[in-house]
Amino acid sequence: MSTPRLAVFDMDGTLLDSVPDLAACSRELLEICHLPPLTDTEVRTMIGNGVLALVKRVLNAGREKQKAITAQPYVLPFTEAEAVQTFMELYTPRATQLSRLFPGTQQALEQLKDAGWLLAVCTNKPEVAARRILDDFGLTSLFAAIGGGDSFAAHKPDPAHLLGTIKQAGGKVSRSVMIGDMPPDYGAATGAGVKFVFAAWGYGSGALAAQADGQVASMADIPSALHALLPA
Repeated sequence: MSTPRLAVFDMDGTLLDSVPDLAACSRELLEICHLPPLTDTEVRTMIGNGVLALVKRVLNAGREKQKAITAQPYVLPFTEAEAVQTFMELYTPRATQLSRLFPGTQQALEQLKDAGWLLAVCTNKPEVAARRILDDFGLTSLFAAIGGGDSFAAHKPDPAHLLGTIKQAGGKVSRSVMIGDMPPDYGAATGAGVKFVFAAWGYGSGALAAQADGQVASMADIPSALHALLPA
């Protein structure tokens, strides 16, 4: 019997439109730091490389805005590690307050599962937050593995993150597909030797589609696209 096919999904910008809650928590963090706020559109460009990178980008942008308002020197009221901890304390309890699954997500996942596919998540979001989100949407039971940004020694674009998730799910590299919207997703897939499908509805640039093995316009189209890319 052949190894089941495995569909590995990024989370932010692929399964989940997470900008509303990430942006709201970013603004709360900036308010605590007495820095000017950022718009949802500004925060959207900062997502994809994990919480540490997001917090750094948010604080740097806030400091730049502050510098434009006043020439006074600014000192962060706590360490970078404390800033990350504060952000996660704000975000984890409310990760699905405003965020929503992209249209057709649950149906697409269920169709793949019914067709015999294994499913996994490979996200740079901390595992506890990823699990909380999937629990809130009632999706956890669909996934054979949830590889968060802190689940392994490395995270995307390092292929070790994707390879660890595939192993945890009981999949095989040659029978796996990565679905994502950002360069870290593509980098992990390419480094791991896994086919990559560009999620055109997400946060990434359409230029990434030219490098992908395929692109899909919506989650509703994922099952047919994956069947065509990796036949049974």
